[in-house]
Amino acid sequence: MFSRKIDTDTEIRLSLPQYAEEIFTLTDTNRSFLRQWLPWLDQTQTAADTREFIVEQLHRFAKGEAVHVTIFVSDSVAGVAGFNQIDRANGIGTIGYWLAEKYNGRGIMTRVVSDLIAIARDTLMLQKIDIRCATNNHKSRAVPERLKFHHEGTLRRAENLYGTWVNHEIYALLLPYGEGDTPNP
Repeated sequence: MFSRKIDTDTEIRLSLPQYAEEIFTLTDTNRSFLRQWLPWLDQTQTAADTREFIVEQLHRFAKGEAVHVTIFVSDSVAGVAGFNQIDRANGIGTIGYWLAEKYNGRGIMTRVVSDLIAIARDTLMLQKIDIRCATNNHKSRAVPERLKFHHEGTLRRAENLYGTWVNHEIYALLLPYGEGDTPNP
């Protein structure tokens, strides 16, 4: 099983069906908090929905298309993160994430994304990482900003969030790719 220790209290583990009940409970408990920024909540009504999603992500992991991890803090599920998409042809990974409200503001996601950067560089051999955040989601945007991602621009009307169009800010981090390459000029 894939797992990585982030710090003394935090660990990421490859998302497995056995975590579905706890992830769903966390999602359901934080539904109004998460609904501000995540468009898929109405399609996630049961633990079976979460389990089905995890199984799909495991298939995508096996094909090298995604890496979905569950974040544990003191052995309790705190949220999820990972590469929602891996474009092997171009060496680009797109990171997504969410944390339960009670875990926000503790630097957890910044440390998790920092570890995902190491995975991208050392294991996945990616040359670029993208993160997209809703323009008004300042907490989410703070993660790539803290990690020195470059703000590449704004995608207008990038997502329909429960009947309201929201813009996305795109952040990118270039990883060392080869001799003479200068990442993040």
